[in-house]
Amino acid sequence: MTSLVQSPVPSRIQSVGAVSAQRVGFAEPLPLKSGAVLPAFELAFETYGSLNAAKDNAILVCHALSGHHHVAGHYADNPNNIGWWDNIVGPGRPFDTDRFFIVGLNNLGGCHGSTGPASSNPLTGKPWGADFPVVTVEDWVASQARLADHLGIDAWAAVIGGSLGGMQALQWTMSFPERIRNSLVIAAAPRLSAENIAFNDVARQAIITDPDFHGGHFYEHGVRPMRGLRLARMLGHITYLSDDQMAEKFGRRVKPGAGSYGFDVEFEIESYLRYQGDKFAGVFDANTYLRMTKALDYFDPAAAFENDLAAALASARAKFLVVSFTTDWRFSPARSREIVNALVKNGQDVSYAEIASAHGHDSFLMDEPHYHAVIEAYLRRVLP
Repeated sequence: MTSLVQSPVPSRIQSVGAVSAQRVGFAEPLPLKSGAVLPAFELAFETYGSLNAAKDNAILVCHALSGHHHVAGHYADNPNNIGWWDNIVGPGRPFDTDRFFIVGLNNLGGCHGSTGPASSNPLTGKPWGADFPVVTVEDWVASQARLADHLGIDAWAAVIGGSLGGMQALQWTMSFPERIRNSLVIAAAPRLSAENIAFNDVARQAIITDPDFHGGHFYEHGVRPMRGLRLARMLGHITYLSDDQMAEKFGRRVKPGAGSYGFDVEFEIESYLRYQGDKFAGVFDANTYLRMTKALDYFDPAAAFENDLAAALASARAKFLVVSFTTDWRFSPARSREIVNALVKNGQDVSYAEIASAHGHDSFLMDEPHYHAVIEAYLRRVLP
């Protein structure tokens, strides 16, 4: 296990600017872990920076549950649509696009351009809906390897992700150990706890029991299970924040006119959660949400090795950076240390940083100077 020498973070004021999404189709069938086979599929992706002549400077960014391929920059026709990780990608930023070729994609089963439940089923001509197979982290990595082939990338300089994205970065080291040189696993865990599986199931039940869900075939009825998806997001959002952050931002502050002894919005935290729920339900697909949470539940690489995580990771050749955040109670630092301890047991190269942050699980999305300094210092090793 190695440590990182921290240095001041340079001014990160440059964005990658206007970007455009791309889409690529794959005609070769994709066998899935469930036993199902996807006959063909498309992936939506974006790239930033340039692939060098040696093709050894490519970094894959894997998204979390509600993420997508729009990682950085903005669209020319919609300058307010800023990439979800824009604060870390760009010239002079930790993911320096003057040095690296950054690739972001929307995972298979997503709802932002890649083939998913809302896509047309070639056998029926109707949306897949409930018939779209459940996909796993292993399936995503297999599809991402095909995207790497399409881009002419034999091996990633690094694969990075936070939360569910971190699980993908970890899985890459096991599925394709020869095709990844560095794995950056941020705010993740080697498998979900029973509590986390329980949160996911309650969220799914909110969707499935919505009268507008129609067994997953709501597209044909011209409706969407907005109420269920809204509740699922509200529940999830609570777990992404820390108690300290909620106390600081909202406390017990009430809105004007509160105290009616009714059930309308009275506390500011209630207003915030309902806003987040409405916003999310307006842009996300319920069937995709079900599949993303199931992928989280199923991820457990140690299960095939008698619950020995070190044995599961023994074949990995990559170097690792594992990052956790002090107030992240959904994927606590203890869960990250499980990964670190397994790698140390194997004598593998791993650096670990536990970052003090008030933002809970969402910390990996924030522009935290200490956190960004750690990422930047590590990536200087990746491509000197």
